Amino acid sequence: MVVTQINMEFRFRGGKLRGFSCEMFRSPNGFIPESLTSIILQVLFPFLLSGVGMVAAGLVANEVQHWKVFVEIKELLTLVPPLVGLKGNLEMTLASRLSTAANTGIIDDPQLQQIMISSNLALIQVQATVVGLLAAVVALVLGVLSGENIEFSHIGILCASSVVTAFLAALFLGIVMICVVMGARKLGINPDNIATPIAAMLGDVVSLCILAGTSHILYKYTDQSYLYPTICFFFFSLIPMWVFIAKQSPIITQILKSGWLPIIIAMVLSSIGGLIFNKTITNLKFSGMAVFTPVVNGVGGNLVSIQASRISTYLYSWSTPGVLPNSMKSVCPNPCSIFCSPEINSVSSRVLLILVLPGHLIFLFIIHLIEDIDIKISTLFVVLYLFASMIQVLILLYIAEVMVRLAWRWSQDPDSCCIPYLTGTGDLLGTSFLSLCFLLESFFLKTKLENPNMENP
Repeated sequence: MVVTQINMEFRFRGGKLRGFSCEMFRSPNGFIPESLTSIILQVLFPFLLSGVGMVAAGLVANEVQHWKVFVEIKELLTLVPPLVGLKGNLEMTLASRLSTAANTGIIDDPQLQQIMISSNLALIQVQATVVGLLAAVVALVLGVLSGENIEFSHIGILCASSVVTAFLAALFLGIVMICVVMGARKLGINPDNIATPIAAMLGDVVSLCILAGTSHILYKYTDQSYLYPTICFFFFSLIPMWVFIAKQSPIITQILKSGWLPIIIAMVLSSIGGLIFNKTITNLKFSGMAVFTPVVNGVGGNLVSIQASRISTYLYSWSTPGVLPNSMKSVCPNPCSIFCSPEINSVSSRVLLILVLPGHLIFLFIIHLIEDIDIKISTLFVVLYLFASMIQVLILLYIAEVMVRLAWRWSQDPDSCCIPYLTGTGDLLGTSFLSLCFLLESFFLKTKLENPNMENP
């Protein structure tokens, strides 16, 4: 193996670089492309497994939306997409960073491995605590702007539930991601292909269960108003310790200083999607929204995270930050070149697109088998749903290509700054398109009832 020093020194020398630093290990021939078959084989099983997790999350959401705490505190529904989306902001970003480190050989050094693991875990605990509280604040603001009457006693429950959920989910999923990447490295599997789907599989259902359980318990103590600020203060008091641990790594120190904008913007995008989710359920009475939202958002975020992680690894293997390889000179490429060229990144984008329709059909079938009594899935809805899902993924894959190239040209780390934007955009697009599917289905069915001579759609 040849050790190549790239424009991100791991041993920090003055902190003047805009990127971050590490040593990259690669073979003398450079990046070794994977075949179409190997990509499909490595992506397919984790993708289907993650889909099952998303379906489970949808079924949990469909159940808990009727709990008293969710009925009384409607802002909790607004919190669902941003808190579930934290897996894209934090755990998928962590998985992408570790996957790049694994594929470039950095993680094979025992000393660097220990620093990388501990500092990354500490980083996501800081981010989860802060963003958890911000998500609750944004949910409250959106609720006020949309005309909701918010009781003062509900504010504490919302904030405490959000902080506890974000912290515990980040801790659990962070440990799982480290185990997955390390295991994939030992088995000779590309972690870019499996780490983010596994984060998606566990992230949705774990976050939803923690949010539902925490809010349900805290709702029983509404008369003890001091409890909620105490909980928030406890988790925020741990931040200095996490910062101290995170600063072991110059890379993570840099992210700790400059990596907040992507996750905050992603959280705001997911929160807007959460408001649409809330209004669609409470005002339009489309209860099936709770079942399908985690699936639509999860599949889109899952697939685009795989692609962003792969492109990032490709760039680290072929080039240095600030310099795009010859095959990627254009920052805003022709869409045909992204989906139809023989380049390895185009091949993987086609693989991911191929998975969209059969994957969603399988997930719809599972939902139909489990929820066939409560939720009727019409042929019209299936057609609209599949069309919306394909458009969502097409848009996200193109944005991923452009965003990663821009980040690289600006000497930013794509692993840390791109995936949050992409998953936040995926949540907003997915929730909006799904709501539109329900509205269109309702419109066509209403039109058919008013005009019974029309053909059955």
